[in-house]
Amino acid sequence: MDEKKQNKEPMPLLDFSSLMLPFYTQALIKLGQITDPITKKQSVNLELAKRLIDLLDLLKTKTQGNLNPNEEELLNQSLYQLKSIYLGKSKDSTA
Repeated sequence: MDEKKQNKEPMPLLDFSSLMLPFYTQALIKLGQITDPITKKQSVNLELAKRLIDLLDLLKTKTQGNLNPNEEELLNQSLYQLKSIYLGKSKDSTA
């Protein structure tokens, strides 16, 4: 069999979601919303979750006016969801 065909992996799309979804997914993991695929455990790390949310906010600022409506909606909804979860978790940890 041809070596190129053996090592053929699907290439990720070259679009905005391919850039932002890894940050979103990692933030969900650090917020304890989904199981970490490496450790197979759920845990909360609010400091790292906040950093990932801040990175998405930075991405939003830097791409302002350059996203199509679907990309902008994806980013806005993702940030809203993450910030809502973060706010709830941070209130729980101070109670």
